[in-house]
Amino acid sequence: MSGYVVGLTGGIGSGKTTVANLFHELGIQSVDADLVAREVVMPGEPALETIVQHFGSSILQPDGQLDRAALRSRIFTHDAEKLWLNQLLHPLIRQRMLQQLAACTSDYALLIAPLLLENKLQIFTDRVLVIDVPEELQLSRTMQRDQVPVEQVQNILNSQISRSERLRLADDVLLNTVPVVELQAQIQPLHRRYQQFAKEKLAKSSA
Repeated sequence: MSGYVVGLTGGIGSGKTTVANLFHELGIQSVDADLVAREVVMPGEPALETIVQHFGSSILQPDGQLDRAALRSRIFTHDAEKLWLNQLLHPLIRQRMLQQLAACTSDYALLIAPLLLENKLQIFTDRVLVIDVPEELQLSRTMQRDQVPVEQVQNILNSQISRSERLRLADDVLLNTVPVVELQAQIQPLHRRYQQFAKEKLAKSSA
């Protein structure tokens, strides 16, 4: 078990995956909250059966997988339905996330979560690393990547905490407006610092 966890977060289109991949190249393991959220609603999982009972089978794709777009449209304008879904899924996601973090064996582990701060997941981390980009760049990157209109991206931005609040809650900030090679150069000292913090935490806990 790593024992030391760095929460990696940032708004939509900030480049969290790019940064996470650079840490992976340094041998650091990670748990991705988005992937865990998908795992708990896979066919055969109890959570999916509960969702179908609540929303009906129209929420499923022909192959039995959850139709995420259909579900999103159902809850986006219905706060009570969104709350119901969150109350069902969040405890399951947290439990599985913690199990996966406990299985990590690298010097420290990353917890990658777009909504780390919104969902108060930082309580499971030792440090918060925010990937920061200006809002205009978030909009253009996400529109290009997902082929969606600006209004849809703006809605997602509005549902996340503000850039200033995210920066206020950060322990470390990476400004992701530079080429990958420069980003790599910024990650190296962070990596060494996290290794040192992990060693110190381990020494304290075994003292």
